[in-house]
Amino acid sequence: MSSELSKSISLFSTCPQSKDEDRKSYRQKIIDVARWSEEAGCVGILVYTDNGLVDPWAVSQIILENTKTLAPLIAIQPVYMHPYTAAKKIATFAHLYQRRVFLNMLAGGFKNDLVALDDQTPHDDRYLRMVEYTLIIRELLTSTKPVSFEGKYYTVRQLKMTPALPPELFPGILSSGSSDAGMEAAKRIESVAIKYPKPPDEEKALTRVDGLEIGARVGIIARGSSDEAWAVAHERFPEDRKGQLAHQLAMKVSDSEWHKQLSTHGEDSRPSPYWLFPFKNYKTFCPYLVGSYGEVAGVLAQYLKLSHRSFVLDIPPSREELEHTEVAFRLAQRER
Repeated sequence: MSSELSKSISLFSTCPQSKDEDRKSYRQKIIDVARWSEEAGCVGILVYTDNGLVDPWAVSQIILENTKTLAPLIAIQPVYMHPYTAAKKIATFAHLYQRRVFLNMLAGGFKNDLVALDDQTPHDDRYLRMVEYTLIIRELLTSTKPVSFEGKYYTVRQLKMTPALPPELFPGILSSGSSDAGMEAAKRIESVAIKYPKPPDEEKALTRVDGLEIGARVGIIARGSSDEAWAVAHERFPEDRKGQLAHQLAMKVSDSEWHKQLSTHGEDSRPSPYWLFPFKNYKTFCPYLVGSYGEVAGVLAQYLKLSHRSFVLDIPPSREELEHTEVAFRLAQRER
C-alpha cells in the first residue's frame, strides 16, 4: 500500500483462525499472512478470540516476532481476563519488542461461548462492562500515579503498571459501532467505531459525530472486470446448505445487533458490489464488495465520504488478493 494511501486510510487484514488450519502448518500460516499484510502496507492485522480458538496473545507474539511494523489488532473479551492482565500484556509487548498493538474491544461473543462461561450479562450492560474495562486499561497505561477506579463491574485501588508504557506505544483502540449502545461506548472510550456496514445509500445518516472516528468491516474481491471478480467470488464462496442452516441457527440464538441487521438485509436482484452471500452461508462475518476495480472503488469512495477511515478486511487467501484490494482503494481515494 502506498505511503500516500496509508496516511489517510488505516487498513487492517485478518489473521487466519486456528480452527480452519492444520495444526502443523498453522504457525507458518500466521507468519505468511502477517508478512503479506505488512508488505501490502496494512497498519495491523485482526487476531480473533473465542472459546474455540488458540490464545490471541500467543498469536500476536508470533506476529510481532516475524514482522517489522505490523501491529496485531488483538480481540479482547472482558470475560477472559482482568483488565490489569490485559494491560500488563500490552506493556510487556512494548517492553520486549518496542512495538505498538491495537485493541479490538468486545462487548459480547458467540452466545454458546458466553453460556459456557456462565456470563449472563444483558446486551447493553456488556457495553458498560467493556467501557469500565477499557478505561482501567487506559488509565494503567497512561497514568504516572497508582490508579483507583470503582465501577459496577470492576474496582481497583492504588494499582500501578510496571513496566510503564512509553506514550508513543499506547495502543490504538477499536470497538463495535453497530448498535446505539456500541456507538455510545465508543465515544466513552474514544475508540474507532467499527460497523458491519449496509450499502452506502443506507448509511447516509452515519457521519462523524462528536469527533468519533468510524470504520467498516468488509471483505473485498476486485478484479479488472466485473465478470472476473464474480467468477472468483463464486468459486471461493459456493452455496453451502449446511452453512445456511448454521447461519439460521446462529441467528436464532444471537442477540448481536449487527448480526440481525445483516441477516434481515435482502440481496439485490440486480448485480451489485454489495454481497451478503458468504455471510448468509456462514463462511464469514462481514459483507463483501465484489466487482471491477472501478465498481468496488465507487462503493469504497462513498464510505470514505461518510467519514469511514479505518477498514478491517477479511482473511486474505493470498498476497495477490491484497494487491487487488490496494488497486480498489487507490481508485476510491481519487473518487471521493
